[in-house]
Amino acid sequence: MLIDTHAHLDDPQFDHDRELVIKRARDASIEIITIGTNLQTSTRALEISQKYDLHCAVGIHPHDSARCDEKILTEIEQLAVYPEVVAIGEFGLDYFKNYEPHDVQKRAFEMQLELVKKLNKPIVIHQRAAEEEIFQTLSQHSGLRGVIHSFTSTWEWARKFLDLGFYISVNGIVTFAKDAALREALEKTPLNRLLLETDCPYLAPPPHRGKRNEPLYVQYVAAFVAHLKNLPSTEVVRTTTENAKRLFDLR
Repeated sequence: MLIDTHAHLDDPQFDHDRELVIKRARDASIEIITIGTNLQTSTRALEISQKYDLHCAVGIHPHDSARCDEKILTEIEQLAVYPEVVAIGEFGLDYFKNYEPHDVQKRAFEMQLELVKKLNKPIVIHQRAAEEEIFQTLSQHSGLRGVIHSFTSTWEWARKFLDLGFYISVNGIVTFAKDAALREALEKTPLNRLLLETDCPYLAPPPHRGKRNEPLYVQYVAAFVAHLKNLPSTEVVRTTTENAKRLFDLR
């Protein structure tokens, strides 16, 4: 069994064959956590999870942070009571695309961290070009547990997030990025603190790069990690699955 810990099965690219995409993953013993990015997609993620017996996360992405208010978070909280919801996210900060002002993103980030304390669920953190801000903010909140999703930074930052008790998650980016610092971070991150994901329908790894990604292709990420770490693929699959089950309390 392998777990794609970060998919976006609500995406319209799956509207014509969503059931087949899930079946292909299931036939390969791959389970899925589908992730919301605003109230609409979080609601849809829950509906898909209930229909296909999956897991999901609900939250407000930094790109949607301007719409994050008490009313929206009350509705997110109402979604979070369902057993399919195993985490809050994805949320965080994105200072790369900067779709929203930094102060607006930070407010939404803090509001969701307060909600997480109330719900006592793990979190899925979106981070782009905001390592210092995210690290400092997470450091100020005790008792958090979660994952830095789609990690693309350095070993220095990986170590700091690991020291906070967070997991590091990698996807197809590591299979085609030429960034030596990212490869070093992946090599040095202990296998028992690593998660695998696709972030589909985006970031498809070779041999599907440039095409629509899907949960089945998390197996290519697992194979790459095994190659980079010089470990048997079976060990990577087993350990990362155990990690995901532990973090998200999967049965």
